Amino acid sequence: MFNLAPVPVPDLTGKVILVTGAGKGIGAALVTLLVERGATVYAGHLGEQTTPEGAHGIGLDVTDQTQVDAAMLRIREEAGRLDALVNNAGVIAPIGPLRALDTDALRPAFEVNVLGVHRMTVAALPLLEAAKGVVVNAGTGAATTPMEGWTAYCSSKAGARMLSLMAAMELADKGVQVFFIGIPPTDTAMQGAIREAGLNPISKIPQGDLVHPSVPASVMAWLCGPDARKLEEVLLDVRDDLFKGMMALD
Repeated sequence: MFNLAPVPVPDLTGKVILVTGAGKGIGAALVTLLVERGATVYAGHLGEQTTPEGAHGIGLDVTDQTQVDAAMLRIREEAGRLDALVNNAGVIAPIGPLRALDTDALRPAFEVNVLGVHRMTVAALPLLEAAKGVVVNAGTGAATTPMEGWTAYCSSKAGARMLSLMAAMELADKGVQVFFIGIPPTDTAMQGAIREAGLNPISKIPQGDLVHPSVPASVMAWLCGPDARKLEEVLLDVRDDLFKGMMALD
């Protein structure tokens, strides 16, 4: 359906990268790829989730300032630097009609998708500024397109999109680059929840037609590399010609 393939990822030896939401799905695929390309990777995950082989696991709830600060302290003490922060952690729940949702039920999506991105970015800034590093925020077309049943997700991701633009504007003079990368419907547990809810066209996409997690993972990994430093855009999408031109497509 999407005709997408992974992009080549450059050698990342010497780079130190922190990925949130790394315990499964796109985050786990990204961590594995970054390790394969030589990076030192810190994989932030919740609870008992498994750390991909070769990475340094960190219990990291992006809504918990204490855990965030502890993660940054550990990276500073062990690695002494941070070249890239990938804010991959995300929440789509609750899925349902707006009128049926309790207002407070929206809070977790905003806590993770907006406040969590801000919390992680601000905490990482001293290390990122020293390295003139990059922040890669996992995005979605839902940030600009309303989708039935996705009040929490669309609204919070719209906030993350603007937060990315604000960060890019305010951090440019410190040498920190920021991207918001749109990710197409991908075969993850989140997409399974979408399919089960069955409330909009995205839920009707057959599982076999979904994008493999390795595709957005490869683009996010590429954005952590040296060639991405030439880009001026903040808002990007895995389906952009820039990336499709790198893909070995059928």
